Amino acid sequence: MTAFPVNALTRLDRRFGRPGRASLLGVATALLCLWMRVPPFPALAMSLLPLLTLSFVRRPSPMAEGGSDPVSGAALRPHMVDVLAGHLDGGPIAGRDCGCVVLGLDDAATLVTLHGQAVHDRVLRKIAERLGAALREHDVVARLEGPRFAVAVAPARMNLEAAIQIATRLQAAVAEPLSIDATTIHISASAGFAMPSRLPARDAATLLAAAELAQEEAQRHGEGALRAYSAEIARGAADRSACRTRIEGALDSGEIVAYFQPQVAADSGVVTGFEALARWLHPDRGILGPGEFLPAVLAAGLSQRLGDVMIDRSLRALSEWDRLGLRVPAVSVNFTHDELRDPGLVTRLRWELDRFDLAPARLCIEVLESVTSTGGDDIVARNLEALVRLGCRIDLDDFGTGNASIAAIRRFRIHRLKIDRSLVSGIDRDAEQQRILAAVLSMAERLRIETVAEGVESPAEHALLAQLGCDHVQGFVVARPMAAPEVPGWIASRRTNFGAPQTLRKL
Repeated sequence: MTAFPVNALTRLDRRFGRPGRASLLGVATALLCLWMRVPPFPALAMSLLPLLTLSFVRRPSPMAEGGSDPVSGAALRPHMVDVLAGHLDGGPIAGRDCGCVVLGLDDAATLVTLHGQAVHDRVLRKIAERLGAALREHDVVARLEGPRFAVAVAPARMNLEAAIQIATRLQAAVAEPLSIDATTIHISASAGFAMPSRLPARDAATLLAAAELAQEEAQRHGEGALRAYSAEIARGAADRSACRTRIEGALDSGEIVAYFQPQVAADSGVVTGFEALARWLHPDRGILGPGEFLPAVLAAGLSQRLGDVMIDRSLRALSEWDRLGLRVPAVSVNFTHDELRDPGLVTRLRWELDRFDLAPARLCIEVLESVTSTGGDDIVARNLEALVRLGCRIDLDDFGTGNASIAAIRRFRIHRLKIDRSLVSGIDRDAEQQRILAAVLSMAERLRIETVAEGVESPAEHALLAQLGCDHVQGFVVARPMAAPEVPGWIASRRTNFGAPQTLRKL
């Protein structure tokens, strides 16, 4: 009498997702009916009553159990993993399979800086709503950590072309202008997607992680980029992770240090400053120049960390030289675009200068010509203007290789133009190059901007630059980069042995 209710209840348990609850109550009811000698049909009805009662109680959804993001209103990562696991359980059927797309907002930090955290949060909510509206009935959107969203694409006829179309549609939804408090905000998203057929393991966590790797790769290639997960992307991420760990260790242990290359007055040879250059004292490979490790630093997102090390080493050396009574007017430090976009840069530099009791004018900020030509980056512009107000000097590096405008030079009150090596090399033998350089120097003189020639390697180049009116020279003809403790001895030796530049010839 009880066999049918028990089996039926077990199957219905699975159907309604309540394993064991109805079966247990049904069996108990059936046994009670048997003990009380209730007739078969009333007993069956009473045995099914627990399931009928429970079926009116709505089962909480995974999102309700795991909660939702209080900012965007979207589900969270655990729900996304559950949904993907559900899609994957059935396996690919008749060419239909699921997928995962991860979108990361480009330049979200700028959004906070320009408009504040409240506007940033409202943007996230609106984007979550847009993504939800762009999805099909069984697709699900969730917010990941930071300004990122994941989309679980329900099983469909999924191939590379279809995945690209889905990801592009979601990017387009994000890119539509937003109007918040009468302000129009434009934002883009880098997207990465992954399909189970390309994964090393068919499980939800692997699928989501693969889409995240693809999104990170897309973001490395610029705003609004799109990438599909591949084994190459996974290997690249693993290599960067290993490199980051190694470089972080080098920064912590003091293996990455500052070497200093002198700059001297072109006509008199008097030391006018030093440029700080990063060197890695590698335990196995010896002294490595920045060309051998700087790309890895940038790829690992450690440019600010390296910048902090260089600032500390440079100001510490300058303070020590002052203590020894050496006359070193200033030290120049290179700043990357990412460092110049840090909203806390000016405050940090002010604190470092105060810590070593140095005047701001003794720190030269070297920026690439390409940085000042990017007129749309308000954070960089504000930082450069604030540094000038603080009293630091701005050197425009690699001048002649980019497209910096006169307006940008005036706006940022550039102190010196550092003329690129490509305009200096062989100038003593090339009449046309001499005319080009003479025009650059004449322009700088009229704008009352000093000039530094980089990469000067021969006495003939040095002499001609002095004759043309270049203010400072830097290069192997003066000295190679040296460790900070070597500087005092080099300066003492130069005072003893310095001779005037060779006799200048007419152009």
